[in-house]
Formats: sequence, C-alpha cells, structure tokens
Amino acid sequence: MTTPPPAERGPDAASEHTTPGEPRQRWLTRGVGGIGSASFLADAGHEVPTALLPSLLTATLGAPAAALGLIEGISDALAGAARLAGGALADDPHRRRRVAVGGYTSTAALAALTGAATSVWQVGVLRAGAWAARGLRVPARNALLADVVHPSAYGRAYGFERMMDNLGAIAGPLLALGLVSAVGVRWAIGLSIIPGLLAAAAIIYAIRHAPPAPRREHTPIRLRIRPILRGELGRVLGAVAAFEVGNVAATLLILRATDLLTPTHGTKTATTIALALYTLYNLTATLASLPAGRAADRLGTRGPTRVLTSGVALFAAAYLGFATTGANIAILALPFAAAGVAIGCVETAQHSAVAALAPATIRGSAFGLLATIQAVGNLAASSITGALWTLASPTVAFGYLAAWMLLALIGLAFAAHPRNPGPRTQTST
Repeated sequence: MTTPPPAERGPDAASEHTTPGEPRQRWLTRGVGGIGSASFLADAGHEVPTALLPSLLTATLGAPAAALGLIEGISDALAGAARLAGGALADDPHRRRRVAVGGYTSTAALAALTGAATSVWQVGVLRAGAWAARGLRVPARNALLADVVHPSAYGRAYGFERMMDNLGAIAGPLLALGLVSAVGVRWAIGLSIIPGLLAAAAIIYAIRHAPPAPRREHTPIRLRIRPILRGELGRVLGAVAAFEVGNVAATLLILRATDLLTPTHGTKTATTIALALYTLYNLTATLASLPAGRAADRLGTRGPTRVLTSGVALFAAAYLGFATTGANIAILALPFAAAGVAIGCVETAQHSAVAALAPATIRGSAFGLLATIQAVGNLAASSITGALWTLASPTVAFGYLAAWMLLALIGLAFAAHPRNPGPRTQTST
C-alpha cells in the first residue's frame, strides 16, 4: 500500500507515522476526535425524533399505524439510494467535505422541523428529507475519516467512530425520555436540533484539522462500481453482501425475546426484559468496537478481514442461540451479548477494510457501495426472516440467518486467498 507523504496527510495524520524502533505516537488525533464526536451527537440527536415519531403520528396527529410504516419505508429507501449517490459525491476530497457539513446540518434541521408538522404528509416529507441527507453524508464522513488518520490506525479510528455512534444510540432514547417529561413531544423533537447542529460543528472542527485536500482537476460526479469490484476489495464486498442478507434488524431479536418470555412473565414484564437485553446488545457493541479496531491494526494488512471473519462467526453462533434457546433470561442474554460484540467487530472491520483496500481516488464510491449493500441486505434479511417466522417458525427463521453467516465465512475465506498472490498496491491521492 502506497502511503501518502506527510505533507499530504497533515500534521495530525503524520504524527501517527512510526518507523521500527520509534515509539508509537497517539492515534486519536483531533480530526478523529471531531468525527467521533459528530457521530455521537448526530446519533443522539436523530434518535429523539425517531423514538417520538410513533407518538407524534398516532397520538398527536391521529394517523394510523400504517402511516408510520409507509413513512419509515419510504425514508429508508431514500436513505439507501442517497448513500449510493453520496459515494459518487465523496470521491472528490473537496466535495466530500462540503457534503459532510451539509448532510449533518440538513439532517438536524429537517428532523427537528417534524416537531412543528401539522399534518401527516408534512411529517413524511420532512422525515424522508432528513433520512436522504443522512444517507448522503455517510460515505463522505467515512472517506473523511480515512483522510485524517494514518493507514496504520484505520482500525482504531473506525472502531472509535463506531463506539461513539453506539453511545449516541444509547444516549438518544434517554434524552428523548427526559425532554418529553420536561417539554412535551413537539418541543422535544424541536430541541433535537441542538445536538444535530453540534454534530455539524464537530465535523467542521475535524475538517479544520484534516490535511489540505490535494489540488486536482475537477472530478466528475460518477459512481465507479467496476474498479471497486476488482481484486481483494471486490471479494471482501461479496462476502459482506452475503453477511448483510443475513444481518437482521435488532427489532426481531427483541421480538424473539418477548415471545419466549411472555408465557412465563406476562407481556409487560417480558417487553421490559427484552428492552433490557437490547440495551445489553448496544452496550456490548459499544465496548467491542474499539478493541476490534485495535486488533484489525495489529493483525497486519489482512487484519480487518480477520476481525470481520470473527464477527461473522459470532453472529452465526448468536443466531443458532436464538434458534434453540428457551425462556431462561441468563441463557437468553448470551446470544444478545454475542450479537452485540459481533456487530461491533463487523461494522468496524467493514469500514477499515474499505479504507485500506479501496484506491484513494474512488474511496467515496467504495464507501457508498458498502452503505448500499448494507441497506439492501438489511431490508432483504428482515423481510425474508419475518416471512419465514410467520410461515414456519422462529427456529427456521434464525436457522436461515445462520446459513447466510456460513456463506459469508466461505466468502471471507476465499477473499483471504487471492488468486494472484503478491504485494497489494493502492492508488494514493
């Protein structure tokens, strides 16, 4: 892999460079800290309107539950499409910085404005716009993170960002509860703009401490898929696609726990316990992200692929646990914890693998393709699993997911043994 000279990486990134015999310098640069802070603040901010959207639609505006499903479905679809488009925008180093700032700012403003909506269609338009802006910014943020840290620390940088994002997912619902009790649903949604705008400020801070973007001719907006799918990165993304088709939404894990516990504990208590187990899932994901990144850095050039393999194997074990476990709370906690550790490993490894393997000139497109694979795969996983759950049984549904994990492991084993052995090269900016 060709390493850009320190002048192109900037002082923060350059400080990470070490040679044999020199002490290792800190990896948590101001740029990495800014992006991690943005992820925490943004996630905490948008979790508030997300948590309160059902109440706003049904209790305040009198809409049926079908309206919530339609709005969320359209918003998720737009977010997935926007991630692909955002990848093309993020290939240009100058453009990716503008997209990141604009995406964080627009998401905060549009999400907060849903608190002032007086009709269902207004909620739908604002929610869809906020999610599209959120989708656009994802590849730009991920590509920007690769700009502000030395390649030897990609794993730790992406692990830190994932850790902060997961912390935001824990803090957001708690913030929503506190705001609702203090100011009500509409004002709580409106006040979510504050952490959202602070996230935009954190991204600006990170950009100010990023290396100067290299001067180059104007880069046309064009999503480049074929170059991404060549070589080792293409093989890794093929395995990632198999994994994502089996990466079911965490809400189905909550449903599994609720169904198992209801006969013994009753619906209300079972729901409470299931939510506590989901909190365990988020907590273990948070705790696993940074160690997973450290492992990816220390295991050499194929470190991200090895960490990804470990995470997929853990998911296979977790899904088999969900397929066979009973109503014992302590035993049921094991697959929740395993799935949390697994997602912390997988998300970190996916991002660091793309950063390490994608040529710098198309890194934005690579992150856009990764995000699209994640979105489409998750939709397929949840839809098919839900159908199998209804038509057959939860055991069959989770067995289906475990089978996809095994296919992903086979794909990762193939990716780890390239057809043309030899040193890997990377185009530098």
